Amino acid sequence: MVHRQELKSQEDGEGSAIADFSMEALHKNGIVVAEVLQDRLMWLENFWLWATFLGDPKSVFCMFFPVAYFLNQKVGVAVLWIALISEWLNLVFKWFLFGERPYWWMHESGALSKYGLIVRQFPSTCETGPGSPSGHCMITGAALWPVLIASSKYLWQRSQSRLVWLVTIKLYFVFMLAVGLSRVFILAHFPHQVLAGIVAGIVLGHVLSRNIPDEKEFRFYVIASTVLLVGASFLYWSMIGIGIDPSWSIRFASKWCSNPKWVRLDTMPFSSVTRCAGNALGLGLTVHSPLYREVKQQIFKGRDCVRCMGLSVALLHTLDYIPLPTSFNMLFYILNFMKNAVYPLIVIAIVPGVMKSLNRGESTPKCE
Repeated sequence: MVHRQELKSQEDGEGSAIADFSMEALHKNGIVVAEVLQDRLMWLENFWLWATFLGDPKSVFCMFFPVAYFLNQKVGVAVLWIALISEWLNLVFKWFLFGERPYWWMHESGALSKYGLIVRQFPSTCETGPGSPSGHCMITGAALWPVLIASSKYLWQRSQSRLVWLVTIKLYFVFMLAVGLSRVFILAHFPHQVLAGIVAGIVLGHVLSRNIPDEKEFRFYVIASTVLLVGASFLYWSMIGIGIDPSWSIRFASKWCSNPKWVRLDTMPFSSVTRCAGNALGLGLTVHSPLYREVKQQIFKGRDCVRCMGLSVALLHTLDYIPLPTSFNMLFYILNFMKNAVYPLIVIAIVPGVMKSLNRGESTPKCE
């Protein structure tokens, strides 16, 4: 019996060693891919940085949401709702999967010196949460799914051509590929984390797009926002209670980021939580506001529609670039929550209201 237990213990140890070796090989090969990209495609540096900017979940809330909303109100709300649910789920996945990030793993594992790797970091490299799956790929991929479906249907109805119908599908996957490669290029993710993010985003986009809240009772949005906040906090403290530190990745980020200024509070896990919870409550406040009731039946066309898009994107980016105090984390998170709660109000109510008043009561928010 003792011999059998020793044999089982030895087999478990060997199995663990094999698993560790496999992950090391996966990570090492991922760093090699990043090295090749940086070596051979460094001339596309600005393109990769632009792609990672567009794939940032903040771009979904500040750019893709308003543009989609003024093209089609239902699609715009779907983009916002799927983005905030996907961002929360992405954080949960990261907490449970404990994914490393390339820019710190290569130092912690000794791979940088062991394999003679030559790579560099960028200002957008030093995100602080765990790495798996890629949030850029998962959240943006999921949020853009209703845009893909709506545009595909529109093109099919207009052209009845399979070739034209495939255009939007190809653009979607080309964009996601560019975002994924950009994340590998800047050492923010390993290739397998990018692939996992794209697959998870497609699945979530397909599932969540079937059940988008359409002006439900205000209580629904309050409960949704509360669940997102309390649920994440409960998971966080539960993990601490069983001896798991959810903040382990923050220490590695602070230790191995080549420029301390690149480690930003808005990349912390609870920054994501307050962003998605704030948008959930903000959506509820907006669709139950008197201003929204005045403008929801309006239809803007042509130039007015483009003006609504431009004004919304400009206002949201201006609000996003306003610095929040970082000396006290709790104050930062509270203000971040409040700031994001304003986003839906600006897009869905304030901008259409302004345009309506400028047009003296003539039409709001749909492009034709």
